[in-house]
Amino acid sequence: MGEIVLAAKVTHVPTLVMSETDAKLAETRAQAIKGLREIGRRASAAGADTFVVLDTHWLVNAGYHINAKAHFKGMLTSSEFPQFINDLPYELWGNPELGDLIAKYATAEGTHTLSHQVESLDLEYGTLVPMRYMNPEGDLKVVSVAAMCTVHSHESSRKVGVGIRKAIDASGNKVALIASGSLSHHIWPTEIYSENNGTYTISREFNRQVDFMVLDMWKRGDMQTFRKILPDYAEHCDGEGDMHDTVMLFGALGWDQYHGKGELIGEYFSSSGTGQANVVFDLP
Repeated sequence: MGEIVLAAKVTHVPTLVMSETDAKLAETRAQAIKGLREIGRRASAAGADTFVVLDTHWLVNAGYHINAKAHFKGMLTSSEFPQFINDLPYELWGNPELGDLIAKYATAEGTHTLSHQVESLDLEYGTLVPMRYMNPEGDLKVVSVAAMCTVHSHESSRKVGVGIRKAIDASGNKVALIASGSLSHHIWPTEIYSENNGTYTISREFNRQVDFMVLDMWKRGDMQTFRKILPDYAEHCDGEGDMHDTVMLFGALGWDQYHGKGELIGEYFSSSGTGQANVVFDLP
């Protein structure tokens, strides 16, 4: 029988990679990278054999989708930010059996979900950037789940989370479940981005304060209040991918039956107008 051995919400901002390749940004994201590496270390120490990444950079317009190839190898240039991430090499092993199980169990929950093993279907940087630091040697397998869901309800994504949990339970895998996305996500308008040193700042003080409030809720384990505010948080603070990654994560953890706490690994930080953090959650 399988199990979730680690659950986390993590950052994937391009400046993580840029801080290693651009001398002007050297070390500026060191604490966030250190946090991702620590989460990867914890996953390995807990016996994880697979990362399931809920990727808010994989946009889908109908149904739910899983990239469950047996092997991922390529060179990524971001179509969104080609000046930030380009020619990034990667090679990771997949877990097609688990991907297929997730599609089966999520569909059984009433959410049409497809598992794909299409050679030309590449990974998005919402998966690749965290894996660069959490799984640098590719020792753990990877399954990527689309979580930028444009025509989907939070309720249906909660059901996908339930399906993910049931699929993991039915498998023989020990899984680190990763929600890859920001907290608030209102990127600076392009006209004023450079004028406000946008790489290191947040676009709205309101968003920062709500981010702090949410992190405090997680720290105290006030998940009941967080679930109540989540739809408004996603809407008014422009949560990345409408925060479907977070909904799936908490759906897998038990939703209204989940009463754990979140541990901030490192520090909250701002990037290009958005709010970012690495958080590990207690397991049920």
